[in-house]
Amino acid sequence: MLGFFSFTEVTDPAAHHAYNEWHQLDHLPEQFSLDGVRFGQRWVCTPRCRSGRVAVSSLLAPCHYMTLYLLRDADVLPGFFGLAARLGEADRFFAARVSHLAGPFSLTGRWAAPRVGVSADAVPFRPANGVYVVVGPEVDGADLTARAGVAGAWAFADEEGARHITVAFVDGDLPAVTAGLGEWCLRAGHVMEWAGPLERIDAYSWDWFDRLTPQ
Repeated sequence: MLGFFSFTEVTDPAAHHAYNEWHQLDHLPEQFSLDGVRFGQRWVCTPRCRSGRVAVSSLLAPCHYMTLYLLRDADVLPGFFGLAARLGEADRFFAARVSHLAGPFSLTGRWAAPRVGVSADAVPFRPANGVYVVVGPEVDGADLTARAGVAGAWAFADEEGARHITVAFVDGDLPAVTAGLGEWCLRAGHVMEWAGPLERIDAYSWDWFDRLTPQ
């Protein structure tokens, strides 16, 4: 299985509502029309999440959102890219955005906390308040899953095994869990490109950045 990630910046501060409307109501649903797309979700780095990061690289610092698609295998990629091309030709793509890190990553590990009662395979499909994401080094997914408020974790690596992305699915109170996971990451002593939380995105609730936009 592959995880296709996109860490995205919305380049127009006034366009977040339009971007979320497009992605959640148009772009994301279209992906599920493809055979082999097993999951798709996007999370937001709200101002509160931004302040909770303990590490971020210059590459990822501008990013507001992270999207993850789970694809059955590499054979899904031609159709995945083909759909993107067709939507672009139909003027159904969003211009005011830049993806600073995007591409397929191989699944390397999955864990579930015993208390959740579901298998590690099912963790991404279980409702969560958000995710805690570590980009860069390989981290101990089992230890991460043992932290309070973490339902489970999935880990991915690029083709060279040089960059890892670990996604912890948080069903506890996100700010409280974030504080504990931030301390956990700092104790690990790794050089990380990103270590911090992202909140779930609820339909039609897209006002996190409104107060930051000049009126």
